[in-house]
Amino acid sequence: MTLIFIRTAIIFITLLICMRLMGKSQIGEMQPFEFVITMLIAELACIPMADSSIPLMYGIVAVVTIFILHQAMWLLDMWFKPFKAMICGRPSLVITREGIDGYQLKKNNLDVSDLVESMRAAGYFNLDDVYYGLYEANGSFTALERERKTPTLPILIIDNGRTDSKNMAVAGIGEDGLKAFLKERSTSIKGVLVMTVDGNGRVYLQKKGKPYSIEHIEVKEKW
Repeated sequence: MTLIFIRTAIIFITLLICMRLMGKSQIGEMQPFEFVITMLIAELACIPMADSSIPLMYGIVAVVTIFILHQAMWLLDMWFKPFKAMICGRPSLVITREGIDGYQLKKNNLDVSDLVESMRAAGYFNLDDVYYGLYEANGSFTALERERKTPTLPILIIDNGRTDSKNMAVAGIGEDGLKAFLKERSTSIKGVLVMTVDGNGRVYLQKKGKPYSIEHIEVKEKW
């Protein structure tokens, strides 16, 4: 029984570390340790039920071990507040008044397209529709929105120095035209963290390590 207890504890800790390292995009709406507990309990409960050669007590001991570990972590959180930040992480401020924080995105294994998707799910279609945006410790996106949002649907043209050829075709922007547009603004494709454009030619442009700016470019047709 002692061996089962130790093996279960080792699996629990290993899964918890892996989930923390995988970043917020893998966590969903639960805290990391809650997600690990859910997976383990479901699996541990199924093993003795599916295989009659395994004593039922083994499954019970394993599940009780998970419960004990959960209670221990809860008590540590109550007595030692930094423990929660270490296990569950802290909120990450990914959008400021200057634009997107590329370091925070990379730190959480996210890219600009992930951020754009999270913003759309929250009801924000333009990157400058919010003053501040952050990913909570459980992976959910929250924001302080601006008083007036831009009523357009932008598409992503450049994501961290990489172009999206399909979106460029939709906007009617050729690679030469894009390079010329960026050259006028003293940068290149590789030097851009994010660039979006809407059907009116409104451009959200942010160079790496610089605040964003709103520009204008000619597009093929409105959408």
